[in-house]
Amino acid sequence: MCSGPQESTSERRRLECGMRLLVNGEAYEAEEGISVRTLIERLGLDSGPVAVERNREVVPRGEHATTALAPEDTIEIVHFVGGG
Repeated sequence: MCSGPQESTSERRRLECGMRLLVNGEAYEAEEGISVRTLIERLGLDSGPVAVERNREVVPRGEHATTALAPEDTIEIVHFVGGG
């Protein structure tokens, strides 16, 4: 299983995990075909509602489990926190 964010000394180095994403502005390595839902879980953001944008397009919550990410995707995730 891959984890991220990871730092690489060479961009040409083949990623052991398969692909590189940009998640909230930071490099993240993951296996190819990971779903939005799996990414959310790995980031520990599955305890409440989140909004996800993939390459500047909103991914509806109902599509998180079926939306596969691709190399070089840019992902923005907003985790809502309640307060008063």
